[in-house]
Amino acid sequence: MVGRRPLGREFGWLWAAYAVSAYGSGLGFGALPLIAVLALHAGPAEVSALSAVGPAVGALIAVPLAPWVEFRRKRPVMITMDLARFAAMATIPLAYAFGLLGFVQLLVVSAVVAAAKIAFNAASGAYLKALVRPDDLLVANARFESTNWSSIAVGPPLGGAAIGLFGPVVTVVADALSYLLSALGITAIRGREEAPQPTGNDPVRAGAVLDGWRHIMGEPGLRALYLNNMLVSGLIMATEPLLAVLLLGQLGFAPWQYGLAFAAPCLGGLIGSRLARRVVARYGRDRVFRTVGTLRAVWLIGLVFVRPGVVGLVTVMAVELAIIINMSLYTPVLATYRLERTPKHLVARTLSAWSIGQQVSIAVLTALGGLLADVTGPRTALAVAGLLILATPFLLPRREHTSQPDLAARAGTVA
Repeated sequence: MVGRRPLGREFGWLWAAYAVSAYGSGLGFGALPLIAVLALHAGPAEVSALSAVGPAVGALIAVPLAPWVEFRRKRPVMITMDLARFAAMATIPLAYAFGLLGFVQLLVVSAVVAAAKIAFNAASGAYLKALVRPDDLLVANARFESTNWSSIAVGPPLGGAAIGLFGPVVTVVADALSYLLSALGITAIRGREEAPQPTGNDPVRAGAVLDGWRHIMGEPGLRALYLNNMLVSGLIMATEPLLAVLLLGQLGFAPWQYGLAFAAPCLGGLIGSRLARRVVARYGRDRVFRTVGTLRAVWLIGLVFVRPGVVGLVTVMAVELAIIINMSLYTPVLATYRLERTPKHLVARTLSAWSIGQQVSIAVLTALGGLLADVTGPRTALAVAGLLILATPFLLPRREHTSQPDLAARAGTVA
């Protein structure tokens, strides 16, 4: 059974830390825009800026952090990033309590949290590769994926209820505390972690920040998956604010219906992530990339046909469910392949480059989608996103590119 395969005590602590953080973030999902609206009476332009500009700035901050993460022990880096996120988020309820909360503060917090998340994920990916056996990487990534989707299914509805009962900053407090608990969980991991060994005389040389992109672009399989992932993630995420305007503003959906339309399908993430290992074992990784990578892109156009009432609600839930099942199956396979194809001394920079590119893509496409919706309406913008994503399967790698020998194994002497 995939779900019961033992991966060791150290992985258990890492998984527990991830779960606490993921559920805290699930509770705080959308908290900053909500606070901007409820507490600061921000308008649509400010809310859009908070959703796009903050994470984009955070991605830029994360660029010079990549070499710093690469050449340090990963557990201290993860703990530092968790504490940075805790400190940043904790400033919001404090400022709110004293009547000092402002929009600029929300932007700064958003950027700091985004940068720390990228650095944390880069460090945790490198640490995971050293922690578990190569044959167990897919199982480990599938467990993280399952936890992520379950937190999104459970967290936002509970967070919305908590905000209704206790005010707009309660979920921010929960999110901040989750980072603190995550840091404690990582601290509990025992065992000595070896210090990374630089591969040259000057590991922080000018240009080291670009090594992750050089590696991705130099590997045909990774390059194709990277470009595909940026567009798919960006186009899917760009539809979220468009759907909010369409469902809540034009079609008259109640807020609880809107929350249900996105929370319930996330349970499909449990299905896809648990199937990942057996699907790869039966059909092979290359077929998963081609088939599942295509299937996660073909459903988005269905959002154009949403109508008022129960039928419209079911339509949204069906489309989201189909996308999430395929994404949750595809993502751990992609994460495992990415680690396999990356030498040890480049893992953190490669994962940073991947996350930065994805975050910038989401920010840019979200902003463009909003501009298009202002001119033509949200349904037209959804149609454009749905049609564009249909072209993304052509960016998926050919079989010969993903069937090459494990680069990390071949480069082991270099690392």
